[in-house]
Amino acid sequence: MKMIRAIVRPEKAEDVAEALAEAGFPALTKMDVFGRGKQRGIRMDEVYYDELPKTMLMLVVQDEEAEKAAKVIVESARTGSIGDGKIFITEVSGAYTIRTGEPTL
Repeated sequence: MKMIRAIVRPEKAEDVAEALAEAGFPALTKMDVFGRGKQRGIRMDEVYYDELPKTMLMLVVQDEEAEKAAKVIVESARTGSIGDGKIFITEVSGAYTIRTGEPTL
């Protein structure tokens, strides 16, 4: 299984979540985060914003579905401007259901 962490603009988070659900990926975790990418913040007149608000979406998918999920995220999160976000895909070595204590992989 693969874990996908997508960091997107806050105003695009709901669009991404809806697109993922429509594509067959309804389960996810969403959290507000702050950070910066290559642009290292943004300057607006005399004010410099070192870290910008973003939303991180996390989901776990079957190995063969990771690229499909990533494509859905890219298509639904893209604005074409700097700061649209980033997707990280990592291997999941284990998972457990807390209620039962049973492995889910």
